[in-house]
Amino acid sequence: MPFSSNQPSWFAIRKELSHMQKLVLTVISFCLPAALWCLVSYVPGVWHPDVKLTVAASREGVATVFTAGDHLSKGYFPKYVDDVRQENAELLAAGASQSNKRKNQKLLRQIAPIAIKANWIKPEQAQDDALIYQIWADLALGKKTLPTLNEENMEIVRLNWQKLSAQSNTFSFQTLPQEMLLKLLPQGVPANPSYLPAPHEVIQAGWRSFTSPPTSDRATMRERFASSVQIIFYGFLWAAIIGVPIGILCGTYGFFSHLFEPFVDFFRYMPAPTFSTLLVAVFAAGDAPKVALVFIGTLPHMILMISKTTRLLDFSLLEAAQTLGAKPRQLIGKVVLPGILPNLYNDLRILLGWAWTWLVIAELIGVKSGLTEVIETQGRFRNFDEVFPIIFLIGFTGFITDQFLSWLHGLLFPWASTSSKLSRKIAVIVTWPIRTVSAGVRKNGKAD
Repeated sequence: MPFSSNQPSWFAIRKELSHMQKLVLTVISFCLPAALWCLVSYVPGVWHPDVKLTVAASREGVATVFTAGDHLSKGYFPKYVDDVRQENAELLAAGASQSNKRKNQKLLRQIAPIAIKANWIKPEQAQDDALIYQIWADLALGKKTLPTLNEENMEIVRLNWQKLSAQSNTFSFQTLPQEMLLKLLPQGVPANPSYLPAPHEVIQAGWRSFTSPPTSDRATMRERFASSVQIIFYGFLWAAIIGVPIGILCGTYGFFSHLFEPFVDFFRYMPAPTFSTLLVAVFAAGDAPKVALVFIGTLPHMILMISKTTRLLDFSLLEAAQTLGAKPRQLIGKVVLPGILPNLYNDLRILLGWAWTWLVIAELIGVKSGLTEVIETQGRFRNFDEVFPIIFLIGFTGFITDQFLSWLHGLLFPWASTSSKLSRKIAVIVTWPIRTVSAGVRKNGKAD
């Protein structure tokens, strides 16, 4: 379908796309990685090198203990199942033993993760033996069905219940059979490695994290998020308070450029994390050294970037102002600063994104805190479904903030950007009082 004359080509060289085309491409840029993630997570045979256990069983004499939710390689999983099946055969031949009661009690709880997944019990009821005992009865008698259990395991459920019900229809440790019960055979579903959980697992984990009720011994996710934002805000604010004036002076005067920039250029090659121990020694524990690290990581780049932006100001504007008799202080306040303001705003917007990259390192200094504490703790235990929501939260926070500031640029500086019609209309409305007052002043001046 040919493009209309007023519709920009999708592939025109050095031409601006329409706002609708930009929106479409923005949506696609997010949908493509999401679609690839769903492809490797849900389409059988695409990848899935692991098996995620839905039913797990312990083995005698083996130090490695697997639980429901653990990942095993596809090559090892059949051996794991065969080992448990072989143990069942040996248990049947072993006969009764007084010590088997305790083992049988633990074995009954083998079905708890499946019952939790089916919403029959809550996670905190995983060791409620009376409830679990009743679930064994309901499954064996057909009162409840569990499609996740294969036929071989259902047969084990029925055989175990025959031994259990011969002693008692309700749970009592004293009436548990002395003969060892059979173990449920391990079952699992194809899965990605633990470091790449499926999208729905990440969404569920994120929902749990942000809706969990507060406890007295740990901060809520909202509190952690607020703490992390505060660290970035104060670190960037102090960097801007110091870096912006120095950068403008360096870009305007050769004196300040040669006074500050050589050392700043040298200092920016020093990795900011190397100062972490020193910062803790100076500021002690708490948020102060974390804020200081964001400040140190951002300030040198801010000074150099703003000084370069200042040098890009058209020199003819300075010459014209000097011809009209402007003094050095007036040049900065009336010419340099207004002239670089749109680009200075963009520099600060980009540098704010730079400041966010220091968050994870900063929050590891001294006492771990904020969102990074969750990332570090859950990552250590390979609970990556708990890690991804935090990573996405940081990314979306930065992206949404950047998009808002980009839109605000069109509102504040409509003459310096390709702003949308909406931005231009809002700018007209916002500046209407100023334009009205200015028009009145000019009119009164002419009248006088």
